[in-house]
Amino acid sequence: MQILSDLRDLTPNQRNAVLACFLGWTLDAFDFFIIVFVLKDIAKEFKTNIPSVTATLFLTLAMRPLGAFLFGIVADRFGRRPTLMIDILFYSVVELLSGFAPSLTALVILRGLYGIAMGGEWGVGASLTMETIPAKTRGIVSGLLQAGYPSGYLLAAVLYGTSYHFLGWRGMFMVGAVPAFLVLFIRRNVEESPVWQQRRGQPTQTGTGMGATIKERWKLFLYVIVLMTAFNSFSHGTQDIYPTFLEVQQKYPPPIVSTIAVIYNLGAILGGLVFGAFSEHIGRRRAIVTAALLTLPVIPLWAFSNNVVLLSIGAFLIQFFVQGAWGVIPVHLNELSPDSVRGTFPGFTYQLGNFFASKNGTIQTTLAVSFGNNYGMALALTAAIVAIAVALVTTLGPEARAVQFGKQLPNQIPPNE
Repeated sequence: MQILSDLRDLTPNQRNAVLACFLGWTLDAFDFFIIVFVLKDIAKEFKTNIPSVTATLFLTLAMRPLGAFLFGIVADRFGRRPTLMIDILFYSVVELLSGFAPSLTALVILRGLYGIAMGGEWGVGASLTMETIPAKTRGIVSGLLQAGYPSGYLLAAVLYGTSYHFLGWRGMFMVGAVPAFLVLFIRRNVEESPVWQQRRGQPTQTGTGMGATIKERWKLFLYVIVLMTAFNSFSHGTQDIYPTFLEVQQKYPPPIVSTIAVIYNLGAILGGLVFGAFSEHIGRRRAIVTAALLTLPVIPLWAFSNNVVLLSIGAFLIQFFVQGAWGVIPVHLNELSPDSVRGTFPGFTYQLGNFFASKNGTIQTTLAVSFGNNYGMALALTAAIVAIAVALVTTLGPEARAVQFGKQLPNQIPPNE
């Protein structure tokens, strides 16, 4: 219970920072996952097929690196707090406009703009939080922050199951404008990162920008991109078309699809918290590898069952381990990042990985159609391959658990364990 004691010891500002960044990522994910429940309905309205509509998923994911880079540079230059507020307003407005899209082309463009905002939120929010809290709480807070992602998925599932019959797909996007109100809480209750404030008071040193970091640490830069490509294939490959699998192949109605989605997102939330906290004791890499490999024996239950109960159990377990591995990522990337570019480096490398994994939804749906609408087979193949990839790439990489923020010299590489 030491972890809970450490969390209770957080100051009001530290708790507010954690809450604001958790909600920012939760509501961002909520806005993203709305579309995965309505791919079939959008295809019907615009008289096209589901693989064509997945272009919206592709462009959202593909544009996220641009958002991470732009918002990250602004955060490193002008502060995490104001950048986070601007980002949340941006994605809320675009989400609202998505509900008014007159054509599939317009919707694809709007989802690309949304991807820019979504790409900026994670890196800025994670750096603000990790630089505000004590080092001993990073693991559990990392799991908590990453739990915002499945929490957003869960909210989208609840909205779909309870309100789709009168909102329609357009109304669901309009509800996605609600996160704009979070800006008021941040403005009133969250202070700027103390590490960023400390660096602002120091003379600007040459060779500490993102370009210099990539040049000097290109091996680390490329490694993290490969790692995050595997990780994003892991999450999107097990999440994005699962509702379509339940609707098209299993032929379940919206209430059942929504219920199963709620169940597996509860598993995801718990997994992130458990493995995030676990990483404080056994290390970041060991926690990730353990979670990734434990997905393998669950795949048959998750992808090939024909019973609601068994599918629910399998989905719960898969997401417990997938998001368990993900629960370590916020702290792992922030600890590997140099102080001077922490607003940019974690988010940019994360979202570049997203870019290289962005065709996942289209590949999976096309593969499923080629198998005779066997979405379960496409899901199982993806999950098995990327679980092994995540474990292997993580094992080969560095770790900097408990590195002290704000004390690194410009050219100091965080220590590996």
